[in-house]
Amino acid sequence: MPSAKPDSQHGALPGFGEASAKKAAPAPHYLGHRERLRTRFLEGESDALPDYELLELILFRTLPRGDVKPLAKALLATFGSFAEVLAAPVERLVEIKGVKEATATDFKVVEAAARRFAKGAITKRPVLASWSAVVDYCRTAMAFDDRERFRILFLDKKNGLIADEVQQTGTVDHTPVYPREVMRRALELRATALILVHNHPSGDPTPSRADIEMTRTLVEVARPLGIEIHDHVIVGREGHASFRGLKLI
Repeated sequence: MPSAKPDSQHGALPGFGEASAKKAAPAPHYLGHRERLRTRFLEGESDALPDYELLELILFRTLPRGDVKPLAKALLATFGSFAEVLAAPVERLVEIKGVKEATATDFKVVEAAARRFAKGAITKRPVLASWSAVVDYCRTAMAFDDRERFRILFLDKKNGLIADEVQQTGTVDHTPVYPREVMRRALELRATALILVHNHPSGDPTPSRADIEMTRTLVEVARPLGIEIHDHVIVGREGHASFRGLKLI
């Protein structure tokens, strides 16, 4: 005898049981975590978030599915801190399993935004009147670079910022500085004062003997030209050193 067909009004519809099972499946655990983390951030808890959770928020953009907490912690373990993750070269970031090029680009955008924000604090006021902002900007801009860079802040008669330029880029432990080129540029910009800045990729901002000698040479060359060197600041992961504060100039 042919098998009886189920009554569509009383029997189960084909596939109905499978659809119900799918609907009843619990949502992935990471979805709730993402929503809770976003809520905490938007409610003003950003300062209280640990570094790995702040990294997770950035990772959410380019990694829309999956638990990114292990990746955030792996990045911190590799590079050392939130700031060092953002400052890491793209080619090193993408070596970490799970980091896409788009993710590395997001990190660099956040890094650039932080630099622009820090620079804004010193561009519309006398530099010497906002010294902590100057140091913050210098550290944001250079403290985590993997090569030495020599930067100059050119100031006018009122100590306003005329220009902020990287003059030289060197190796992991040396940057050549040419006094003639520094003074030529200062005269071109009609600067009357300079703040010298460079970084120590080793992390320790303690001035070396070469740093001290180079600074004294620049001071001597600048004096007859009517240009004052207010300070030489060395920045590194472990803090900063001021030649003026150390009474080295």
